Order: sequence, then structure tokens, then C-alpha cells
Amino acid sequence: MSAGPESGLPLRIALTGGIASGKSTVAAALHAAGAAIVDADRIAREVTAPGGAAYADVVAAFGPAIVAPDGAIDRKALGRRVFGDASARERLNALTHPHIRRRMAEEGARLAAIPGVEVIVFDIPLLLDTADGRDLGLDGIVVVFAPEDVQVDRLIARDGISHEEARRRLASQVPLRDKLARADWVIDNSGPPDATRAQVARLWEELRAQARVRRSPSRD
Repeated sequence: MSAGPESGLPLRIALTGGIASGKSTVAAALHAAGAAIVDADRIAREVTAPGGAAYADVVAAFGPAIVAPDGAIDRKALGRRVFGDASARERLNALTHPHIRRRMAEEGARLAAIPGVEVIVFDIPLLLDTADGRDLGLDGIVVVFAPEDVQVDRLIARDGISHEEARRRLASQVPLRDKLARADWVIDNSGPPDATRAQVARLWEELRAQARVRRSPSRD
């Protein structure tokens, strides 16, 4: 996708995938390579922390059962409320996403003003579940893919949940195969880590090349 790139500005790329697809691994590799990262999950935690922009509304909507003894929102308790309930999930999104998107836009603008930043990666797990990122002025979307059975196995190992619960969580998201149709680049994370790292390295070189073309003076 392209939002009409402006000469001289960093390339703005979204990174997304599905639960347990390995998106965080790819984000870390891109950051290590030199990308500036806007982390939607980190911002979501900030806006739902005590005193955060969405905290009071989320607690009011879902009740004291989601509040931990220290006053913070118990993310696991909240997750249990929304994973299997589409209306609850939509309610949570309506309360939090406007604040998250605003903070992401602010962080993107801050990074774009830093000399030397060539590529900004917006790490957004639910990008293609809830929106398309046009408000962020994206130049493209990277989807991290893994087969559903691999996602299930990783979820069970990572979170210690049952096979049924893992399937239920996957069912709460748009299937990864549907997201591939909207991707500009795909990282296949179904194989060994070395294979994923090699794909990320190739992607990074392509993104840097595009960014440098954009920054080069016009020859017209």
C-alpha cells in the first residue's frame, strides 16, 4: 500500500501478523538492524495503566474483577473476558484504540524528526483485524506468517494453556492467510530461526534502498 510518500521523510512500514506468529521476533531483528520502532503493545499498556488515558473507562466497562491488587489492570483476566466474546472485544477496542492511534501518530512524528532515521516500523499486532493504517501514512505492510498448527503449538508452550483455549484465541483474530492478501511483504516464520533472520535481512536491505531513493535529491 502507499499513502503518497513525501520526499525526505522516513519510510513508514507496518509490521503485523497473528498471535504466536513470531512478529515480536521480526520486530526485534528489524530494530537491531537499525529500524525505529513504534510499539503498539507498549503504548496500549501505557494508556491502560493506572492514570492512563483509557484506564478509568476500561475499569468502568469491565468491572473490578479485571483489577489486580496493586490497582493495575490484570491483562490475563481482561483477556479471558474478551478473547471469546466479540462484543466485549469491540467494546475494549472502542475504548482504547483512539488513544493508542493518537499516541502512535505522535511517536511516529517524533521519530521522523530525528536525523538519520530512515525507516519507521509500526509494530501493530491487530492492524488488519481493526483497521488498515491509512491514518498513519503507511508506505507498506509486512505480515509475519506461520501455519495455524504452528501458532497453536507456540501458544500452548508460551502461555501454558490448553489446545482448546489456544484455538479459541486464534479464532478471535482474522486468519493469517486472509491477511497475506493485504501484505506488501511476507516473512514466513514457520521454519528455523536462521531462515527467518535471512528473510528479515533481505527485507531490511529493500526497505533501506527505498528509503534512500526517497531521500535522494530529485534529478528532474
